[in-house]
Amino acid sequence: MLSQRLTPCLWFDDQAEEAANYYVSIFKDSRIVSITRYSAAGEEFHHRPAGSVMVVSFELEGHSFTALNGGPIFTFNEAVSFQVNCKTQDEIDYYWDRLGEGGDPKAQQCGWLKDRYGLSWQVVPGGMDEMLKDADSAGAQRAMNAMMQMKKVDMDALQRAYDGP
Repeated sequence: MLSQRLTPCLWFDDQAEEAANYYVSIFKDSRIVSITRYSAAGEEFHHRPAGSVMVVSFELEGHSFTALNGGPIFTFNEAVSFQVNCKTQDEIDYYWDRLGEGGDPKAQQCGWLKDRYGLSWQVVPGGMDEMLKDADSAGAQRAMNAMMQMKKVDMDALQRAYDGP
């Protein structure tokens, strides 16, 4: 049964199952739904051994995802990322630490990070867009300037900058 019309498909070289298990371990109420394996049919095209993992369907907090072992042809880049909207600094710290573990520390700026698979995430306060939406306001400019200096977002520092002197 189709439960979600749009499902992101994440292309991995050969780490789909490992990555899906990793993401499921981080987000509450998450699970592996199914694993589909390559068969001998089409091996001349997919070049994968029969029985190896082809697709992993998984859910993160009720959102469906697909992880595909498609080979090294494509890799992730910053043009696509997933936002994790957090209510507290503790949530920001948790997701930042867990998702960033083993990732690229040079790819951290303004709440963005790259995980160990090269997938980009934005770990941000849920209300940050409210602070920044009026680009002409002094508060939004102060908050933006403060955020540009951060790697991991500090909610209190962002709020202090927004509120001003």
